Amino acid sequence: MHSPAPLPPTNSPSPAPLVSRAPVVPASRRRRQRRKPPSSPSTPDAEQPDALARILRTEAAVSGVSRKAAATRQQSTRLWPRAVLEALDSAVAACRWESALEIFELLRKQHWYEPRSQTYARLLMMLGKCRQPGPATALFQSMLSERLRPTVDVYTALVGAYGHSGLLEEALATIDQMKGATDCNPDVYTFSVLIDCCAKSRRFDLIPAVLDEMSYLGLECNSVIHNAIINGYGKAGMLEEMESALSKMLESGDNVPDIYTMNSIIWAYGNYGRTDEMEKWYNEFELMGVEPDTKTFNIMIKSYGKAGMYDKMMSIFKYMKRRFFSPTTVTFNIVIECFGRAGNIEKMEYYFRLMKIQGVKPNPVTYCSLVNGYSKARLVDKVPGIIRQTENTDVVLDTPFFNCVISAYAKSGDIKIMEEMLQLMKDKKCKPDKVTYATMIQAYTANGMDEAARLLELEAGGFDKKLLGPVSEVDGK
Repeated sequence: MHSPAPLPPTNSPSPAPLVSRAPVVPASRRRRQRRKPPSSPSTPDAEQPDALARILRTEAAVSGVSRKAAATRQQSTRLWPRAVLEALDSAVAACRWESALEIFELLRKQHWYEPRSQTYARLLMMLGKCRQPGPATALFQSMLSERLRPTVDVYTALVGAYGHSGLLEEALATIDQMKGATDCNPDVYTFSVLIDCCAKSRRFDLIPAVLDEMSYLGLECNSVIHNAIINGYGKAGMLEEMESALSKMLESGDNVPDIYTMNSIIWAYGNYGRTDEMEKWYNEFELMGVEPDTKTFNIMIKSYGKAGMYDKMMSIFKYMKRRFFSPTTVTFNIVIECFGRAGNIEKMEYYFRLMKIQGVKPNPVTYCSLVNGYSKARLVDKVPGIIRQTENTDVVLDTPFFNCVISAYAKSGDIKIMEEMLQLMKDKKCKPDKVTYATMIQAYTANGMDEAARLLELEAGGFDKKLLGPVSEVDGK
């Protein structure tokens, strides 16, 4: 009989180009050209300069398109197609929705432009991720104005744009609109997006009706939908309902639990401090034949760290190596954050050094955790060293990082340095947010600097007083 796998121990070349005849070079230009050493056209030495030149030309063209799109007076209609499309792809992939829409408007002005539903679907999906339902509605109307018939993918992306913003009534209305369109009935993927939005909004009361609608249309519930419901209950802390949803998944017989199911349940129990059940379910899923992945171990490391079970946390870290799972940036960030919160600066710094030694690249969250750890231990004199380290890397500092730094100096009472950090933040093109201003205003008020607090409140645009109350500890997440 097969013995179950135990819980991880907690106690310890391209083809050559065709040769073509060289063009005739006028004598006036021939003298200015440097003579190149003879080489075969198919050799790498001959290819690399040409390839590099093409890359540089393309990058320059893409950058130029982005600048033209941002310039409202630019009316060019004969831009290079490849540059425009690559600039749009880049903006969409990075979820820079404002830039993406500007480039798309420039694209629509080109003489070679042809409306495509796939382009609209990608843009709508991006707007859903960025929670921008207003621009999504406007974009959908633009599509209709071009007499382009929406496809299932377009409607599904619009459902997501509404649903991810919590506008579930609008998402349900879009489903009804789909059913009224020709050859555009919602499919399983459409309903999986809708149910995921309902679960994340904790509107579990809407899910039975959605499942009934699927059944009426002859659509079967798949593992993606089951996982969305299980994950939703877990995130909401409704652990009994989560187990009941898992039982229904198992009873269906058609959908087998996978790594997403496992990670959702492991996360839920670990996040709410029920580490015994987390361990039990780890073993249960291995009995079902579900193998853990790096995310599974990261979840367990964070759960043990949150519970103050540092020995078990480090035993999982070591177990990962034995199972040939290399720690990722997320893994190290969790360990660094946990030791920083515990005030164990020695181990926090040790794992930061180990991270760099092993070639794992720190990110802004890493530096946020370091700053928070130093702040908690009242070692703000070490924060400038962290900022200097980031200047020697290609890490792009973001608003949460500067919020961590500003919070550290605000708590230590170093008002002048706090103000310098705000200026540095602006110099780095990071836009201050509500947390930035609330932290600084609170620090000014605590130090009796009421006039400075009033002026900063005016700069912030007159935020609601509720937003300027006590500020929770910034953790860079």
